[in-house]
Amino acid sequence: MRVEYSKGNRASKELIQLHRRTSFQANGRKMTVMLVFPPDWFPSEPYLSLPSLTSVLRQAGHRVIQKDVNLEMWDWYFSEDFLKKVLRRVPQQLDRFRKLSRKRELAEWELDVQMALCDVTRRRIDELIKKAEQAKRIVREEENFYDIDKLEWAIQVFREVTQVISLVYSPARICMPPMETDLSYKPYVSAEVMDAVEDEQVNIYRDVFEQILRPAIVDEKPDVVGISIVLQQQIFSSMTFCALIKKHFPHIHLTIGGNTVTRLRDVLPNSPLFQYFDSVVVYEGETAFVQLVEAVGAGRDLSDVPNTVYKDDKGVHVSPTTYAEDMAALPPPDFDGLPLEKYFTPTKVLPYLATRGCYWGRCEFCDHGEGYTAGYRSKKIQDVLNDIKHLKDKYGARHFHFTDESYPPALFRKLTRGLIENKIEIFWTTHMRFEKSLLEDAVWEDAKNSGCRYLHFGYESGNERVLKLMDKATTTEVMTRHLKYTAEAGIWNHCMGFFGFPGETREEAWQSVQFLEQNKHYVHSLGFGTFDLGRHNPVAKHPERWGVTPYKNPDWDLALDYYFTVKEGLSIEEAERVFQEFERNHYAGWDLRLYIREYIFLYVCRFGLNKLPDLQYQAAKVFGQTPTLAGKM
Repeated sequence: MRVEYSKGNRASKELIQLHRRTSFQANGRKMTVMLVFPPDWFPSEPYLSLPSLTSVLRQAGHRVIQKDVNLEMWDWYFSEDFLKKVLRRVPQQLDRFRKLSRKRELAEWELDVQMALCDVTRRRIDELIKKAEQAKRIVREEENFYDIDKLEWAIQVFREVTQVISLVYSPARICMPPMETDLSYKPYVSAEVMDAVEDEQVNIYRDVFEQILRPAIVDEKPDVVGISIVLQQQIFSSMTFCALIKKHFPHIHLTIGGNTVTRLRDVLPNSPLFQYFDSVVVYEGETAFVQLVEAVGAGRDLSDVPNTVYKDDKGVHVSPTTYAEDMAALPPPDFDGLPLEKYFTPTKVLPYLATRGCYWGRCEFCDHGEGYTAGYRSKKIQDVLNDIKHLKDKYGARHFHFTDESYPPALFRKLTRGLIENKIEIFWTTHMRFEKSLLEDAVWEDAKNSGCRYLHFGYESGNERVLKLMDKATTTEVMTRHLKYTAEAGIWNHCMGFFGFPGETREEAWQSVQFLEQNKHYVHSLGFGTFDLGRHNPVAKHPERWGVTPYKNPDWDLALDYYFTVKEGLSIEEAERVFQEFERNHYAGWDLRLYIREYIFLYVCRFGLNKLPDLQYQAAKVFGQTPTLAGKM
């Protein structure tokens, strides 16, 4: 089914300009805006939301401070300052357990934590400080980064340090990779999020606020703070920051936005979380956020600002108008002010987005289109090439991550030819569908020569019937040829799939695995999971069509997906068992010593596919245990 984009009344460009003139006439004050990217995310490249907003705000004359708190937090975690703070918390944590033991018998996990804390001595912390600083140098220095043994050691050190950090914030679990971090509260329940905000024992983000964000606010004195929430897990850090900003700086207008916020747009107006912030920007944020900043500066209400939910003394209101960006009018992202040298890579990897929406927009499992109020749009190829050259020259960057949802075939051809003809000389990676129209020798010769080195493919399934159910409009023959073309061109391909699409049988799920096994010499890495019934995806909108019965827990008000049962095919539990069996029984070459996509990308850029055997886990079982595919991909 095609994505529906009819969300609100579309605001015209003329109306947007009228509101802007009104703001200037009322006040015209240039504002100071602080943009925050919160934890938890792997700190390997900047997230694009901040630089995209920064470019339009600065173009409008406002002062912008970009604050990647996530990056600064991880840099702090692996430092002498923070690890000495951890040591000071050890006696406090032991005392807490002693007091608990007088009231009740400690659980087994609490006894384990208590015993582990006894090993966190000054000597142990001193050793960790040295190892952590060395690990940061390894991931940031080319000489060491490209030594796979050293890099793997550094990643293991990050894990070791976060395990020790977790002991003093227990029962929270602080993890590297960050997506596994768990504060022991549910991020999909408002009441639990609010409890987590106030929990000084587990909420490490309160300390992050005091160390990183609060001093920056004191120094920069922003009029508006905007926080970009990409993952649901970031709800904890974001709401913590919001609550503490409201407490210490009540005069600041506080707004949130991002992918997760847009997906929760129907529940946020009535959510108790609204006490922590003043407004919400949903869908595309550039024009809306500029309008919001100027309305705040002019002392005007926000009723005319598109794509917003806001509160005043009369309550919470939803803007009746929406606005979709004109791609031709958007400037290139502005990374000025971000500490690009501090990311956990030896060279800059910059994100860039040439399109909005997905040109296909028909996959039955996907709700990406819910983030937009207009259909697929793209920048003109010459503007794309000019932007890339500008970013390369300005920041000295040669590695780019094109973060488009799915790169369109026509634009892919134009991009590769344009990069070659203009001699821009970069390396790049992006996300694609398996398209019949790209199965030509010349296409992949151009891709190789243009610097394409890593492609994420939406594989989903290797069964023809299931592919038709999903409306993927591709075939296993097309997939096979695509995989062969990319591998022979020296381009790493990463296939993303899942088990348990409604109606899929166990036999069909294993046909997906068998297809990959048959093509294992062309498939370089995998990312697999199970089907999620997202609150906005097509299956959730028409469950009866799919024989699906969703179960919506009213207490789980922030849930982004639902438990469900099916009339036919794999249940959630059966799909999970298939996945676990796949974990235990798959081609060993897909178990990699590196799980971070930017690291694999950089290795392929440096060594080509010749390094593949060294990246495979079977080459060296360094740490005595075999990691799971899920844990790495």
